[in-house]
Amino acid sequence: MQNSLNLEGVEQQALKDYTEQAYLDYSMYVILDRALPQIGDGLKPVQRRIIYAMSELGLSASSKPKKSARTVGDVIGKFHPHGDSACYEAMVLMAQDFSYRYPIIIGQGNWGSTDDPKSFAAMRYTESRLAPYAKSLLQELAQGTVDWSPNFDGTLKEPVVLPARLPNLLLNGTTGIAVGMSTDVPPHNLNEVASALVHLIDNPKATVANLMKHIKGPDYPTGGELVSPAADIKEIYETGGGTVRLRASYKLEGNDIVITSLPHQISGAKLLEQIAAQMRAKKLPQVDDLRDESDHEDPTRLIISKKRGVDVEQLMSHLFSTTSLERTVRVNMNIIGLDGRPRLFNLLEMLKEWLVFRKETVTNRLNHRLQIVSDRLHILDGLLVAYLSIDEVIAIIRKEDEPKPVLMKRFRLSDIQAEAILNLRLRNLAKLEEMKIRGEQDELNEERDGLQKTLGSAARLKTLIKKEILEDAEAYGDERRTQIVQRVAAQALDESQLVVSEPVTVVLSQAGYARAARGHEVDPATLSYRSGDAFLAAQKGRSNQLAMFIDSTGRVYSVIAGTLPSARGQGEPLSSRFKPPDGAAFCGAMIGESDKKYLIASDAGYGFVATLDDLVSRNKAGKSVLKVPAGGKAIVPAPVPAGAECLIAAVSSIGRLLLFEMEELPELAKGKGNKLINIPSKKYKSGEETMVAAAVIPEDGSLQVHTGTRVMTIKWSDLDDYYGDRALRGSMLPKGWRKVERLSSGES
Repeated sequence: MQNSLNLEGVEQQALKDYTEQAYLDYSMYVILDRALPQIGDGLKPVQRRIIYAMSELGLSASSKPKKSARTVGDVIGKFHPHGDSACYEAMVLMAQDFSYRYPIIIGQGNWGSTDDPKSFAAMRYTESRLAPYAKSLLQELAQGTVDWSPNFDGTLKEPVVLPARLPNLLLNGTTGIAVGMSTDVPPHNLNEVASALVHLIDNPKATVANLMKHIKGPDYPTGGELVSPAADIKEIYETGGGTVRLRASYKLEGNDIVITSLPHQISGAKLLEQIAAQMRAKKLPQVDDLRDESDHEDPTRLIISKKRGVDVEQLMSHLFSTTSLERTVRVNMNIIGLDGRPRLFNLLEMLKEWLVFRKETVTNRLNHRLQIVSDRLHILDGLLVAYLSIDEVIAIIRKEDEPKPVLMKRFRLSDIQAEAILNLRLRNLAKLEEMKIRGEQDELNEERDGLQKTLGSAARLKTLIKKEILEDAEAYGDERRTQIVQRVAAQALDESQLVVSEPVTVVLSQAGYARAARGHEVDPATLSYRSGDAFLAAQKGRSNQLAMFIDSTGRVYSVIAGTLPSARGQGEPLSSRFKPPDGAAFCGAMIGESDKKYLIASDAGYGFVATLDDLVSRNKAGKSVLKVPAGGKAIVPAPVPAGAECLIAAVSSIGRLLLFEMEELPELAKGKGNKLINIPSKKYKSGEETMVAAAVIPEDGSLQVHTGTRVMTIKWSDLDDYYGDRALRGSMLPKGWRKVERLSSGES
């Protein structure tokens, strides 16, 4: 007989419902008790518990510091039963003057650096105490201002929120990632925030635009520049979300650029690594050297030594664009409001909500003090009655076994008053004490009247709140660190500007291997080539110019010449840099200024003159420029000399040479072009005859015909034998020179 499971009295729930509720509970815990700050004091629970535990340990700004391990032990043992490392890290963050705009803790020892904020020493080595600013959070804690709740084991009480006299959340900012939401509140300047609060108290209908006359923008502890447009900052303050752009600040000292401040949470060491990486890649020829001269007096002093004649603004704009000298910081002001619910606040809502909190706190403080004053006056009234009848009081005390009820009945005293009389010392029975009581009564009555007037008048309460805000601003405020500057957007330098400008000869082999030899005196035919490979084409230019290569299909590809491998090697295959069509071979090279012209042609005898600027392509697949017939290919492009009347020379594979005026050939950006030399279509299709080379000869120049290792030079005066109109058949070259490999122009 099988035993059945008895589920009587056991609550049953669908797994779907259970997991949904469990995850929701976890989510709310993370949101409310871990990741998001409370608007009143701007603190997360762990931060609040650290500050409160330190105050309970007597670690005020004027006290001697204690080991951080002692503080962490109290925090996790009494209020925050979580990991000690996470607790200590939260503590360190509040002590780092480069992380917090107004640090809450003063640390002694190694508390990290801007280069590595997490390089702080272990808590057993460091000491800490509260900073003077912490007084603004704790000053009113014992004055009945906030609610208290049991700690995790119910043996102690801890404050639900600290009675902050200033909007700490807006001053120090915070970051946090919860479940389904996150927060990123930037820090602000205390003087600006205090001014905005006073304005809002006096003008409850103020707008975000009104407040921005006081709060110009975030103020980060590491300084730098805020370069976001004013309209973007206003949009952030109106919506509660967006991004701001932070930029390092610099100055010039002779030939050095000195970085004096960095964007928030940027490491100077890593920044120098980024710049050095560009220098190693030969992408920053304008910079000679980098140095880090930061010390205690100058926490940020990074030196960038530039070369003479370099445009500083252009160089810095490039560095802002390509390194962490400029960064974008997210703003997302998700905060837990006074109703205990997280939501997105804009600047106006945040300040209004905090003023509600501050008004409640001040009201609680005044009521608490009023109660203390009233209780003391009540006791003083009883003591005065006793002094006026001191002999009778003494007699009752001496005679009665239980004098307290007798005193209460005889002099109409309350229990508290009778207890106070019975606790009097003999020395306080002197006649002088009566005068002290009356003097204290007068002072307390005056104070009670003042408290009652303040509590009964909204105007007086506002004035008190304003006065205290301004007092704290005077005590803890300072000048703005992050300057708000209107700057043009950073622009990275063109790739050609990042390469040293020096003469080079771009060499292309028949197998499609390219390299760049220094100088223009190189004879490319004498360079070393791979087995089975040989020289094809070479062009002279500068290392910072675009080297362009045309393939057999008529597509053109571009690359900075200075990035090609040195001629000390045998080059690298262009197919590794570009993506030519299957079966395509590279047929020629071009280089020069953007207005440089080249003759581009196919072996079918058609071509045109093109400007390099029209041929540029940043695409790895190149740019289709020359229309090549099926089965045909492009030939080596020929440079066009600038500012001279020229002749175009075209030669066919059977040795027919034709020269004609360059004006007869059009300038195009792309296409098939016009016929240069007449190649019969039947011979071309059968492969019997093709155009193998072309050249452009300046006036008074010469034509060089290359056949194998031999070169024949035809002077300008002898070119008439081959001169004619464009698209003719041309004349035959002498025997022995009809297997032409290439043509080039030379001097007469």
